[in-house]
Amino acid sequence: MIEVRMHQKIVRQILLVLCLFLSYNGVQGRKKLSELEDMELEKRLKLLNKPAVKTVKTKSGESYDCVDFYKQHAFDHPLLKDHNFHPQMKPTFTEIKQNSYGSTTNRLPSIWSKDGGCPSGTVPIKRITKDDLIRQRNMPPPEPANFDDEFVVSNNNIEQKGSYYPFYGYKRAIAIPQYDPNFTKFSGAGMATSLYNPHVEGQQHSACRIKIQNGSDILQVGWRVDPTLYGDNNTRLYIHYQTGEKHCFNTLCPGFVHVRTDIPLDLSFEDNLSQRGGSTREVDLYIYRDTGIGNWWLLLGPEYTQVGFWPHDILNELKGFAKNVDWGGVIYNPPGLPEPPMGSSFFPFGNNRLDAYCRNIAVSNEGGDSVGVYSIVALTENKFAYGIQFEELTEGSNTFTYVFYGGPGISNP
Repeated sequence: MIEVRMHQKIVRQILLVLCLFLSYNGVQGRKKLSELEDMELEKRLKLLNKPAVKTVKTKSGESYDCVDFYKQHAFDHPLLKDHNFHPQMKPTFTEIKQNSYGSTTNRLPSIWSKDGGCPSGTVPIKRITKDDLIRQRNMPPPEPANFDDEFVVSNNNIEQKGSYYPFYGYKRAIAIPQYDPNFTKFSGAGMATSLYNPHVEGQQHSACRIKIQNGSDILQVGWRVDPTLYGDNNTRLYIHYQTGEKHCFNTLCPGFVHVRTDIPLDLSFEDNLSQRGGSTREVDLYIYRDTGIGNWWLLLGPEYTQVGFWPHDILNELKGFAKNVDWGGVIYNPPGLPEPPMGSSFFPFGNNRLDAYCRNIAVSNEGGDSVGVYSIVALTENKFAYGIQFEELTEGSNTFTYVFYGGPGISNP
């Protein structure tokens, strides 16, 4: 019996090594392309890579094209052909400047080298390569719009609908706000989130995000470590939108209208990471609906820097308000690979120097007024790999709400 178990363990280890090797090659390597495939990739590159007014570099050496605002990929969307947008657009918010949910100490750092960022009237976009497109073919399908199709989850417990627990796919550790049942229309959400760099391999990824949703329409902003998407293991900003069967990250498909000259949508946080038990670094992230027009704006930093927006024209259910909001961590592991770490890579226990967190979580109501979150439902698909806690901590004369989340992941059995 012992020999059989030893044999099974060795076989599993061999299979894991093979999966890691194949996954690594799928992410890092270039596959041999047919002539037709190569032509299709070249066509897509011409669509994605717009003419650059100027090329600038970050302090870490990354190059970005400064693309004319009116020539950005967003306006290739058929519903935006006759737009009247311009670089100086400003949203209308009820009281976002007056709320107390943002950080007062985390100014957005300058990422540009001595030549500065992009000039006025342009936006910074990283040039896509053929290797990027080949690698991104291996990206998984989007996070399910409704996890209840697979599980019944409540308060860190899971009731399995099937006869087995799926050891691959998406796993979350998230907080969902609890309000009066009549409070069902959200016009935005915000948080300050700590920045970490959990270890991932191959097609794994690990992220923290705000997610707002109405039906099959989903908007997200957060940070993620995703070598398949980005080609490296840096902790980077990301946005994602999904409407019906269509979905994409950042500017890989038309839709999101970028307005800032100095903030790329795949901004690297490599020099601004938290050290567990040491310094804590965080970034303020918000998605808010313009009360005048109905576009959904992405805001960054304590001064609510307006990065860009998803036009309401390209959305379906989110032409109006959101019905669901959540904050927290999410990971993905493909078949054969273990579940990667999330957040700080440790289970949370309510310490903001040791745990990954979403701090000062808040929503805005139908009228655009910011509302604090004081009660949540905590959900996770695998409580043996990831945890989540909701705490109110007093710091000096102020009380802050925290969603602590994270975990080490777990190997396949």
